[in-house]
This record gives sequence, structure tokens and C-alpha cells, in this order.
Amino acid sequence: MSPSFYRFPGINHGINGYRAGDLKMAGNMAENGAGNGPANLPPPRLAGINTGQIIKCGLPILVFLAVLLAPTPAGLTESGQRALAVMLLAVVLWATEAIPIAVTGLLGVVLLVITGAVPDEVTALYGFSRPVAYFLIGILGLGLAVHQSGLAERMASYLIRVAGGSPPLLYVQMLFSFVVLTFALPSAGTRGAILVHVYEQVMDHWQIPREHPLNQAIMLAMGVLNRLASTALLAGGITPVVASELLGGFSWTRWFVLMSVPFYANLVVGGFLLYFFHRAGFKLENRASSTGLASGPLKPVEIRAAIIVAGTSLLWITDFAHGLHPAIPALIALVFILTPVIGILSWEDFEKNVGWSNFIVIATSLSLANALVTSGGASWFSQTLVGAVGGLPQQPVLLLLAIAVACAGVRLVLPNIAGYLALVIPVAMATGQSLGLNPLVCGMVSVVVGDSVVYYPAGSAASIMIFQRAQIPARDVLRFGLIMVVVSIAVSLLLAVPYWSWVGEPLTG
Repeated sequence: MSPSFYRFPGINHGINGYRAGDLKMAGNMAENGAGNGPANLPPPRLAGINTGQIIKCGLPILVFLAVLLAPTPAGLTESGQRALAVMLLAVVLWATEAIPIAVTGLLGVVLLVITGAVPDEVTALYGFSRPVAYFLIGILGLGLAVHQSGLAERMASYLIRVAGGSPPLLYVQMLFSFVVLTFALPSAGTRGAILVHVYEQVMDHWQIPREHPLNQAIMLAMGVLNRLASTALLAGGITPVVASELLGGFSWTRWFVLMSVPFYANLVVGGFLLYFFHRAGFKLENRASSTGLASGPLKPVEIRAAIIVAGTSLLWITDFAHGLHPAIPALIALVFILTPVIGILSWEDFEKNVGWSNFIVIATSLSLANALVTSGGASWFSQTLVGAVGGLPQQPVLLLLAIAVACAGVRLVLPNIAGYLALVIPVAMATGQSLGLNPLVCGMVSVVVGDSVVYYPAGSAASIMIFQRAQIPARDVLRFGLIMVVVSIAVSLLLAVPYWSWVGEPLTG
């Protein structure tokens, strides 16, 4: 297993930054006796502190203080204002990555208590009690097992052969696989946790570095566009389940008929734009289609990994029969993976190679979102943005455009998709109805816009692990997120609205 597959930036920075000169200095100190005078040693250095980092830390602090100390607006509670201030601090820190994203999350939880945004520490730690955080750990273990068993390497070998050594064909093939694999693996997080290992193997075999445009395009697509295929299915995860309930209830078929067109369109358009912006990376000469990666008959450990993946997927697909939360099959899979003799990983391998910062970020983001909801801060914010469209000229498309833009603004400060949906869908539907628009169309647009966008590496459980492993800069994620805002709004107005009218859900009338 290549150590490059499991990088922990903070640890690597500390180890790699301890250069030979520092080791020599330490040896001199040992010989001369610590604290016996300066000798000829250089003065100690302050690692990692520079003007740029001070500015990146100072900006979110100023935003935090400005919101916290401002007069409380009408309709907003004091606790809501404090929760909003803490959320904005976390959002800006996540966007700039001035400090590690897990540290940002923990800082947010601490500030919820210190500022009085929540009544007690139990409420501040709300996210650590939610099953989605443990669902993430389960699927990370599943992906790691697929990798270490050699199954990912075998899949990579197959992909290289099918792509014929062509980077563009490999990319198109990956986008198509998002749609196809969704019917077997509905969770975008699960697919991402497995596929990231597969495409890392391909990039490694083709000797493509992480910073190369080809790798950047593939990993951005996996982190942002992969999720769109899941939301097109009612069984595709948290977003469709929560949204369908808030919109009034749907059958599997009705949801697919209404939502597959806008979400698949966003996937295609977003995929093309990623290709266009990273086109230099696709101009490589064809890579070797024959490979020294895994071949021959399946090994026993690969068969065990395949059985565990298939069994877990079957439990997810049949949740209508057993009613288990998706976290339970993921944790069942993790138990099998870590059980001696029948399993695949030792606890030591799992403990060292799973990015625990992912767990912390998801749990703390849920805590921040919950504080914003329970304090009334999120309701005030979404009412302010979405409700303001009532003063616009009574043009249906213009009103819907204003609702969509406002929804994108709410998503900017509310990274948790379940919290976003719970707040925005009722407001968007009520606003649309009062303006003479079809409330269902307004609600569906809020889903399409909100779930087609990832602004930050910490923006979703399905993407955080991919962006961290691929070391995608936060600015690249934000830039593509803003592009997808434009794409999702354009698709909603120019394609989805006419299509929904054709299938019986017109914007007006």
C-alpha cells in the first residue's frame, strides 16, 4: 500500500518539516547539554506563522465580532444572533482553511457554549449523537477495506483497460458510473469512499501527481457531481428522504420522474465545465491500457470485501422493508470488516488510516446547524432572504429566480443539507403560494439549487473525505461551488420548469 494514499497534512507537515538541520541542532543540544547557553545554535523559529495566515484568521474573527456585537435585529433572538455569529465564523474559517477544518468545528462547539448560543454543553455536542456521523465512519471503513483487500486495484485495472489509456474516456466513464452505481450503491458517501480508492490507483499507475489538472478534475467531480446522481433517486440518502417529506410525500417513481431530469442535467453540465476548466490535464498522450495492477482470479480477501459491500448495499436498498437507518448497515459492515479471521482490517490499520477529522467536522457542523435552527437564527435568516422576493415585480420567472438566488444564499451559511431543507422548503413554498406560484415547483427548485452546490471542503459528508485525500484547495471548491450555483439556477429555470409543466406541475395556474 502506497503511503501517499493516506496523508494527514498536519502530521506530515510536522514530520517532514523536521529537517536534517533541525535534527543536527537537536544532536548538538544533546551533546552540549540543554539550557547551558546559546552555544552556536540558531534562534528557535516560529513555524507556520506569516502575514497571510494572520489575515486569514483575522477576517473571520472580525466577521464574528461584527455580528455578535451588532444591535439585535427585529425578529431575531439574542441566542439566534450568537449562533449566527458562530456559524459565520466557522463558515469563513472552513472556506479559508486558516486553521485545520476539524479544529474549526471544535472551536465552533466551544463558542456555542461560551457565547450562550445554546443552553448547555449537551446541546452544543448535539452532532456527536447523530447517526450520520457514525454512518460516515462506517463508509470510510468500507472504502478502506475495498482498497486494502486489493478490490479497488482490480477495479482500477478494469477501468484502465476499458478506457483504453484515454484520460477523457476515463473521465466520461466515471461520470456515467455515478448514475449507474447509484442503483446499487444509493449513498453518494459510500460510492465516493469506494471510488476514491479506485481512481487513486489509476492516477498512481499513470504517474499523475495530485496537483495535476486531470486528478483535480476527477476528484472535484467525485466530490461535487457524484452526489447529484443520489438525489435523483428517492432512496438516494438524506436529501431526497427529507425533501420528499417536506414537499408533501412522493412515490419512488414520481420522485424520479420529477427530479432525475434537473439533477442529471446538472451532472452533465457541471461535468462538461470541469472538463473545460481543466482541459490541459486531458491532453496527455494515451497512458498504458495494459497494467501491472491486480489480475487473475479473485483472492479470498477480495471475495470477502465484495460480499460485505454487496450485503451492505442490499440492506440500504431494502430499507423500506426493515426500516434501519443507513448508519446501521454501515456499522454492521464495519463490524465484519474488523472481526478477526473473517474480516479484512485490523483495528490498528483502521485507527491509523481513517481520517478522524472527517468525523469531527461532520459532527460539529451538525451541532452548529442545530444551534442555528433551535435558536431561531436560521429561520430569521431564511425568512429575510427568501421572503424579500415579495416586493419584486409580479413576473413568475423573475420571482422564482429571486427565490432560487435567496436559497443559494441560505445554503452559503448553512452547510448542513438537512437543516437547509427543513428551513428553506416550507418558506419557499409558502412564499411561492402567496405570490401565485405553484408551491411544489418553488420547493423543488430550492432542493435542486441547495443540493447541487458544495461551497466548502467541509460542506458534506460525501465530499469532505475526498477533498481531504486529494488535497483540493478550498478556493477551488468555492469557485466550482459558485459556478454550480449559476448552473443549477439556469437548469431550474430553462429546463426543469418547462419539463415540470409538461409532466403536470406548471409554475402558475
